[in-house]
Amino acid sequence: MSIHDDVAARLRRVGQRYTPARRTLVDALAAADGPLSVVTLQAAAPSLPQSSVYRNLADLEQAGAVARVPGPDDFSRYELAEDLAGHHHHLVCTGCGQVLDFHLPAAAERAMNRAAADAAASAGFSAVAHRLDLLGLCGACA
Repeated sequence: MSIHDDVAARLRRVGQRYTPARRTLVDALAAADGPLSVVTLQAAAPSLPQSSVYRNLADLEQAGAVARVPGPDDFSRYELAEDLAGHHHHLVCTGCGQVLDFHLPAAAERAMNRAAADAAASAGFSAVAHRLDLLGLCGACA
C-alpha cells in the first residue's frame, strides 16, 4: 500500500476525503528531512492559503496521518505519523527553531527501549512509545 492509499484510508475512517490540498501537504511532509512549520509548508505549497493549510493539517492530524511536533518556540511543526514515516527522534535548534530527524543505531534504540520500560515500570506507568529530542544549536546558529 502506498503512503497516499494509507492516508486516504485513514481520512475515510474519520469521514474525510483525500483532497488535492491534503495530498500536496502529505507530499511536502514526505519529502522533508524533519518536521515543518506552517510557514514552511505554505512555501512548499504556495497555492494553498494559510487557513487551508491549518484546516487540512488539523484533519490529517485527527485522522492519524500527521503528528504535531513541539519546537523550542511557540510554533508547532508537523510531520507524517511515525507509523508512516518510521520511528525516529529529533534534533531541535534552540536558536532558529529548526527541527531535524535523526535515527539511533539499532543497539542504542534497544537500550533506550529497555531504559524507558524500566523507568515507566518503576513509576507504575504504562508507556506506549518514546520520543527523544536533543536540544542545542544547529551548525548555522553555533
